[in-house]
Formats: sequence, structure tokens, C-alpha cells
Amino acid sequence: MAIILAPMEGLLDFVLRDVLTRVGGIDRCVSEFIRITDTLLPERVFIRVVPELLHGGRTAAGVPVRPQLLGSDPACLADNAARVAGMGADGVDLNFGCPAKVVNRHGGGAALLQDPALLFAIVKAVRAAVPAQQMVSAKMRLGFADDSRAEECALALQEGGAGEIVVHARTRADGYRPPAYWHRIADIRARVRIPLIANGEIWNPSDAQQCRLESGCDTLMLGRGMVSNPGLALEIRAASAQHGPLAPGLDWPGVQTHLGHFWHLVRSHLEARQQAGRLKQWLNFLRRHYPPAQQAYERLKTEIDVRVFDAWVNAQPPGAVQALR
Repeated sequence: MAIILAPMEGLLDFVLRDVLTRVGGIDRCVSEFIRITDTLLPERVFIRVVPELLHGGRTAAGVPVRPQLLGSDPACLADNAARVAGMGADGVDLNFGCPAKVVNRHGGGAALLQDPALLFAIVKAVRAAVPAQQMVSAKMRLGFADDSRAEECALALQEGGAGEIVVHARTRADGYRPPAYWHRIADIRARVRIPLIANGEIWNPSDAQQCRLESGCDTLMLGRGMVSNPGLALEIRAASAQHGPLAPGLDWPGVQTHLGHFWHLVRSHLEARQQAGRLKQWLNFLRRHYPPAQQAYERLKTEIDVRVFDAWVNAQPPGAVQALR
């Protein structure tokens, strides 16, 4: 079994990738999407989104990060894929799943699932531009308005040259509303030859087990579940190895240590206007799994002064404070 950390625009950036891969259990990350329009981007743009490219394409914990590109022009995507592949990434991922209206209005993300011929053309052009030893992968949803063309889209990606496909088991119309239709991934698996990775609505080891059973996939991609419970990948691995009761996960004191490191990175690398919001954003996810995070969120949700957040972090147990030094 392998576990991949999902790309999540505005949330799972290099800061949170650093923290979550330090917790452990993640085999690979995919970056937030890099929007490609009609120009060849300079290297500094790729580095801004994926600074891990300056360190062999890996997080501080040694986990590979694969840059993800979003766009609809095959030639321009190919040029940019060749550039970022030459910067040390293990491969290039293509976004065919983003449900954001602003992205879809411009013909990107999940909107491309309405045109399998264009999916094929994009992947074929990118595959031709990226060195053969580097992976070209893709992330898709089951469809745009419905899932009637899911298999057709996956086949187009395969025939274009994709080496693996992540399937988010919902349509664009479904958004992030439960459930995820994991059984539809199995339907796609019956038609394609390349590896599929299951994604969507995996919040705990029981979900992971059920997803693997219904989808037939051994490899999983975790997004919101991992942000809400940083120990989830480790829990899933332990439960899979034991074939029994759920293993204990990361406790709140352990999370506090990682919160300290997270805040240190935020203060060091993000603009001042972003800093308070980023800590509140993560606490908002953490409170789904940890009652103390709910208390912290209620205390801090209206604060904007980073000094208040400095004081809160420094009031945490010694292990958390030490992470700041």
C-alpha cells in the first residue's frame, strides 16, 4: 500500500506538506496546481509553489513532491511540463479535477472531462515533452455534471500516455458532498491497464479499508482527512498491518509540537497578512478530530494580531515551544 498527500489549493502548500510529511506515513505529495495559460513560466514561479524543487524535489522529511499543472492548451502545458521536469521533480501531474467555478469557466480542471479528445491531446503532448524516465500522472473526477463518461475519460488519459491516474470518486457537480462513489473507481479499473489511485471521503482507517475494498485500489490519496488528523496515514498503515482494531493515532500533545513547527514556518515564509489566517485555517480542520483544537479555534478565530498567536504558541507545552527554536 502507498499513501499520497493530495493537492489542495490554498491549504496544502509547502508549509503544511513539510509538517505532515514529518509526521510520517506519506509516500509522495502532489503540489497545489500551477496555472498555465499562454506563456512559458519562469523557474521562479514553479519554485514559489514548489520550493522543494530547490532540494531535490523532496520535503525536509525526504518525501517526493510532484508539481501539478492546470490548463487546457496542449502545447503550452507541454512546454511548461518540460521546464518543471528539468528542475528535478520525479514527474509531472495534470489537473482534470478542480471543481472551482473560476477555473471551470476558463476551460480548466473538471471542465475538461466534457472533452475526452482534449484530455488525450493534452496528455499526449505532455508525455512527449517530459523525459521518459519521469512520470506523467493525472487527477480526475468521475465527470462534470454526471459520471456517464468516467471510463471514456480515463481511457483517453491512458491512451495519451499517463502512467497513473488518481480518481476523486465524485463528479464536479457533487463537489465535496458525501458520499464518495468508490465502486465507480472499480468500474474504471475494469477498463484501464494503468494503476489507479483512490481519493475522496477517507477520514479514518475504516474508510480507508472500505475504499480499498470497493475501489480495488491499494494506493490511496488523502486530503482533508489528513489535514484534520495528521496521524491518519500512520493509523491506516497500522490498521492494515494488524488486520484488526484501529491503532491509536497522534495525540493532542503530539499535534501541538507540529503546530509549533507549522507556526514557525508560517512566520518565516509567508506574508504577514497571511499568517494569522493560516493557523486559524488549520485549527478549523483540526477541531473535527481534536476537542482542544475547537477550544483554541474559538479563542483565536477573531484575532488578527500575530503577536497573540505568538503568545498562544509559546504557551504550549515545552515540546511545541522547542520546535520554534
